[in-house]
Amino acid sequence: MRFIVVNLLLTLVWAFVTGSFTLHNLALGFAIGAMSLLLVREQLPASLHRVRPIKLLLLAGLFFKELMLSAIKVAVVVLRPNMRLRPGIFAYPLTITRDFEITLLANLITLTPGTLSVDVSDDRTMLYVHALSCHDPAAERRAISSGFERRIREAFPV
Repeated sequence: MRFIVVNLLLTLVWAFVTGSFTLHNLALGFAIGAMSLLLVREQLPASLHRVRPIKLLLLAGLFFKELMLSAIKVAVVVLRPNMRLRPGIFAYPLTITRDFEITLLANLITLTPGTLSVDVSDDRTMLYVHALSCHDPAAERRAISSGFERRIREAFPV
């Protein structure tokens, strides 16, 4: 059952990427997805994480909103004649514990303009983040906690 659901999701991704929702293209996407899943079947865990699809969509929406807002902020900073930058690295205490969630959070932060995930502590309790404008690290921590990390916890419950 899981194979079919994941393959249908891959088929939809294929259709979105190619921009064609014809029957032939959907069938091709389904076949490519099936072959891909067969190739990686040994690497897939026996039990997948629980996922709340609506919460996952909210996480994606939050990412695109943050992507747009931060791109505008970075553009404004760069276009000013006197850039008032205060770059810095701050430690973000993680409340999520699974490797998948930490990796997802680090990637979402890195993909957002003006921020970059630098490292995760050995005990996986701290994420080190570089910010282009780090005037208030506490505000940055609150934004990550109430934004990306909260949405990740909601989308992937334990």
